[in-house]
Amino acid sequence: MDTGAVQTTGRSADVERIMELIPHREPFLMIDRAEGIFPDVSAIGVKNVTAIEPHFRGHFPSRPVMPGVLIIEAMAQTAAVLVVETLGDSAKGKLVYFMSVEDGRFRKPVTPGDVLYLHVAKIRNRGPVWKFRGEGRVNGQIVAEATFTAMIMDSE
Repeated sequence: MDTGAVQTTGRSADVERIMELIPHREPFLMIDRAEGIFPDVSAIGVKNVTAIEPHFRGHFPSRPVMPGVLIIEAMAQTAAVLVVETLGDSAKGKLVYFMSVEDGRFRKPVTPGDVLYLHVAKIRNRGPVWKFRGEGRVNGQIVAEATFTAMIMDSE
């Protein structure tokens, strides 16, 4: 993983491009943009955490905290963008399915007003199975980390 600096090179994708690449939509689209996309290597997802997100009504009303599972989901969506950018046209008609999460750690709460950077790096892929290492960072500090696996499958 890098030092936490925002990548200014590589490909980028705004929210419209992300929605072309992956099927997620509000309220479950967890990333607002992707930057530093280096196909077959790594990408950084960016999530602007806002107080109006539906999960904050119940998690927790007096002290809103982004659920850890949603941070992991945001990492997975960033990885899906990386996979589709890597595969190009051969990804058409396919979905990226989450298979497993290992070594998940949550170090600091993520709250409204935070900008969450999701650093995802490919560890390896064998056929349709891809393994990644992810870190969530706020202000350069690691707030969450995990290793996870996904499978590329036909959407029908």
